[in-house]
Amino acid sequence: MPFDNETIDITVEPGHHTLQVRNGRNLSQTKSFDVTEGEIARFRCSGKSPLPIFLLSFAVPSLALTLNRE
Repeated sequence: MPFDNETIDITVEPGHHTLQVRNGRNLSQTKSFDVTEGEIARFRCSGKSPLPIFLLSFAVPSLALTLNRE
């Protein structure tokens, strides 16, 4: 699992995909995305959240990480 400022490259077939990042008990919400032949889909994952969301993530682990397509 990549951590601060690390990247990971995963080759996928063209079509519809879903992505979720997990780090221990922390996880992101699931993101759906489509890629075409030769397309590169880039996502950025972060564990930095405003204090209320950070505290809530202890009860709702899927709020711990944010995942956004770039």
